[in-house]
Amino acid sequence: MTEHKSVSLADCVFERLENDILGGKYAYGEVLTEAKLSEELGVSRTPIREAIRRLEQENILRDSGRGLVVQGITPADVADILDIRLLIEGEAARRAAAHMTPQQKQALMEAVELQEFYVSKQDAERIQTQDHHFHEGIYAGCGSITLQSTLVPLHRKAQKFRRASVERPERAMESVREHRAIAQAILAGDGELAAQLTTQHIEQARKSMIGKGE
Repeated sequence: MTEHKSVSLADCVFERLENDILGGKYAYGEVLTEAKLSEELGVSRTPIREAIRRLEQENILRDSGRGLVVQGITPADVADILDIRLLIEGEAARRAAAHMTPQQKQALMEAVELQEFYVSKQDAERIQTQDHHFHEGIYAGCGSITLQSTLVPLHRKAQKFRRASVERPERAMESVREHRAIAQAILAGDGELAAQLTTQHIEQARKSMIGKGE
């Protein structure tokens, strides 16, 4: 039981630190220490140490010998992430059209409808949350653990840039329209159209986030 609690706490610490770093709370090049993070999060160093190990594997933190240096995600990293998503995310949408359960399809449409609501309120934080639910819903419903485990971390790593993108009302509106079209194709079982629309969506996101197309 103790081990289970330790693992769960380490997961929570990892997610918190990942979100804080990728969300911009800690600046690129900032030096962190186990003691500082332990004090800020109010937990012992054991889950901090496990979370740090995972963040180093993700190249989000780097051990400099004098502390942990925040690597974060650069515009060049985001360009690479979007290039990879352009190559494979359409395939995830194609497979989702064939494999999604009724419950997963319902959750996908709920994410779209909630995103539309928050776009009308210009609530960037909740727009981003629903964007997260939408894409990860497709990954979870595509029937491939390999695609899901590849795409989930890629999508999360670009969150700071996605937030900046959806803070622009015109892009937020375009994005949710694109999401609805993708969802409708998936619900109709049209994998080819879902793949095509997903690729176009990522191309538009790339232009919005880093100012360049393919």
